[in-house]
Amino acid sequence: MCGRFALTATPDQTAAFLSLAELEEFPARYNIAPTQPVLMALAGLPQAPGSNLPDRRSMLVRWGLIPAWVKDTRNFPLLFNARSEGASEKASFRAAMRHRRALVPASGFYEWHQTGGRRGQPYWVRPRRGGLVAFAGLIETYAEPGGSEMDTGAILTAHANADTAHIHDRIPVVIHPEDFARWLDCSTLEPRDVAHLLRPAQPDFFEAIPVSDLVNKVANTAPEIQEKGVVEPEPEPEKVRRQKSGANDSQMNLF
Repeated sequence: MCGRFALTATPDQTAAFLSLAELEEFPARYNIAPTQPVLMALAGLPQAPGSNLPDRRSMLVRWGLIPAWVKDTRNFPLLFNARSEGASEKASFRAAMRHRRALVPASGFYEWHQTGGRRGQPYWVRPRRGGLVAFAGLIETYAEPGGSEMDTGAILTAHANADTAHIHDRIPVVIHPEDFARWLDCSTLEPRDVAHLLRPAQPDFFEAIPVSDLVNKVANTAPEIQEKGVVEPEPEPEKVRRQKSGANDSQMNLF
């Protein structure tokens, strides 16, 4: 899954990477979390013949997709990720897969090694060669009961590759620059035409760096959360610790 990511490139770098005309100034963001606004790029309006302007546009969306048919958002789960397998057939993502495919620029993402059902060691997962990466995204505009509209979005995920499988079994889908146009083309290409793009990144594309648990708190947004941390050894099972102490269960129950 992808529950946190970062975008630390400058607006100019991000615009050049996505072939956008321009982007408004924004600060580096080191700990982007669900429900927060995220930058996405999607296909723009058709350009006049001979125009050299990029045919893509950017928008800020709430990270957490809400399908148009939802009546009560209070009882609807937070869909910040969408499993790419079968997304085009699921009611929550079907319309977005057909009409509003997008790119989510990122410098990398965070993942936690699950141990015993709890969140364990956090890792900062970034492109091994540096630079930006684009995740496959979906956008849905939700009309609230009061009449206002809210743009929402999700990040598509696939099975983890060899770089991250030891941490978690899911990974964001990466769309490479040579495939940007195909992925964003919702006017002539249907979901089945771009299904081959929904695959894990190639081995050695990412590197996973252990970091401190500062990233666990959304309020921590400084660069320090990406500093390399020490991988903590997994705790010993309770029974093993007791055996090593030389005390049996009845003795432990006395204290």
